[in-house]
Amino acid sequence: MFLHSVKGLDNFTVAAKDGDVGTVDDVYFDEEKWVIRYLVVDTGDWFIRRDVLISPISIRRNDWALRTMHADLTRQQIRDSPSIDTAQPVSRRHEAELHRHYGYSYYWTGPYMWGEGVYPGILEERPFDEPGAGTDTVEHGESAKSAQSAAGHNADEHVPDNRHLFSCKDVMSYAIRTPDESFGHVEDLLFDDDDWSVQFLVIDPRNWWPGKPVLVSPSLIDHISSEDRSVVMGITRDELEHCPAYDSRNPPPSKPHRPRMHP
Repeated sequence: MFLHSVKGLDNFTVAAKDGDVGTVDDVYFDEEKWVIRYLVVDTGDWFIRRDVLISPISIRRNDWALRTMHADLTRQQIRDSPSIDTAQPVSRRHEAELHRHYGYSYYWTGPYMWGEGVYPGILEERPFDEPGAGTDTVEHGESAKSAQSAAGHNADEHVPDNRHLFSCKDVMSYAIRTPDESFGHVEDLLFDDDDWSVQFLVIDPRNWWPGKPVLVSPSLIDHISSEDRSVVMGITRDELEHCPAYDSRNPPPSKPHRPRMHP
């Protein structure tokens, strides 16, 4: 198994249980955990609102040969999902509404990449209306659902625009900054479709040095700045130059499958 390109998801068909709903137009990833949180799906002329967010929690299977991903949702569920303005940052409040709509536990209330586990499916297996599911602590006599609602609203108060979520389309135009120089841009992101974690950024140095783009681990990135549209590296130009070269015809392998983990 190999890592997959985020750019390769462009125009991927998204199929619900009862028919196609649209195509992938963008992807939102989480800079804190380096994992894909949402697919932005363009529904075309299917209904009036053109863009909807679908979480990997809903995705059951990716057919790479046919460029189709299958969601365990109905068209009506997607039609009735909370509206989204993709020109604005995704707020925690909107995320909470989306999770409540689908009955999923919150990914931000547990210790692992996907809250209560390392795979997105755990948030569907333990929906938030089950006692104790999806929360770190639940006060005696308080329902898990109301605790989740409070967690979502409290989180939204502290992080009103949820700046840890970034659009892949936006970031792919961001410049690269090292402590000694600015150059190039992000060309692509490579992810594992098992847990949807971002494993590498593909950095195109343009004319900075001859040769292929290089693969950079997210662990080498200090932060992403939306203000000056840059990816700030924690390594120097020379160190970056010696990162592994990227060949799209031979993508790096995905990590070995891990057993599911629950707290």
